[in-house]
Amino acid sequence: MTQVRALQKIMALLFANSTAAVNSSDTRMAGCLLIGIPGLEHLHIWLSIPLCTMYVAALIGNGILICVILSQPSLHEPMYIFLSMLASTDVLLSTSTMPKTLANFWLGSSHISFNGCLTQMFFIHFLFVADSAVLLAMAFDRYVAICSPLRYATILTSTVIGKIAAATLTRSFIIMFPSIFLLKRLHYCRINIIEHTFCEHMGIARLSCSDISINVWYGLAAALLSTGLDIILIAVSYIHILLAVFRLPSQDAQSKALSTCGSHVCVILLFYVPALFSVFAYRFGGRRIPRYVHILLANLYVVIPPMLNPIIYGVRTKQILEGAKEMFSNLAKESK
Repeated sequence: MTQVRALQKIMALLFANSTAAVNSSDTRMAGCLLIGIPGLEHLHIWLSIPLCTMYVAALIGNGILICVILSQPSLHEPMYIFLSMLASTDVLLSTSTMPKTLANFWLGSSHISFNGCLTQMFFIHFLFVADSAVLLAMAFDRYVAICSPLRYATILTSTVIGKIAAATLTRSFIIMFPSIFLLKRLHYCRINIIEHTFCEHMGIARLSCSDISINVWYGLAAALLSTGLDIILIAVSYIHILLAVFRLPSQDAQSKALSTCGSHVCVILLFYVPALFSVFAYRFGGRRIPRYVHILLANLYVVIPPMLNPIIYGVRTKQILEGAKEMFSNLAKESK
């Protein structure tokens, strides 16, 4: 198996190098090679097993969650609509990376066209920013539900939810679309090998022999204006939520209010903590932490939160459990 994979890598390198030679070593013509996890090539097959398992679990779990919310009228409330939006972006985020990663690990399919690499990069970052915005919307939902419960139905109407969804997509597009042109303006004359399992902005930019300082500052600004701002607003929302909860007269009311936020807090931590750890580890510990650790974290990050989110909400939310039971019982009746 090791010899076969080595032969596949050599053939892919020969193909890419011959194409690059014909086109004056222009990466935009030759495409890119995603070599997977450098230093762990001999473990690609074994690593693919848990990654594939988690990806399939994420697809099934989020698919069931979306179907339950759509099929049960009792779940057509803002909280569950936002949850279905989160499940949708989770599925798309995993799907933007895992199929290519698994094809690379199993078949040695490491080559990707330059435009294909840009497309994958755009959707990965676009969906990440959208995921963060949905979590912010869910925090706003909990803030209104706890701090202004009497106005909840009048504030979060279907029109407002539609505007929030449109704003989420529009903001993600506006933030990430310029990255395509920032990468296309660069001149590429170096070897077209990306030490990763998928294409990301700085990984592509580093293939260039041009000055990429604009790309570096753009990436930092995009992260601060999207994810960084979302984290601040979510923190402010939960500070107000906690202050409102501790002002409630009874301990039962306090515990009930906190339990409604528990699932969302778990999902927030699951989303932001690995992301922040990966960013700070890369920025400040890049030379001390092996490269394969960063890439493993990046791959786990796009499958573990999407896999666990349906479990967290399914276990902690009674309405979703009851909705799932009703949906499956209806399906069983129809099959008879």
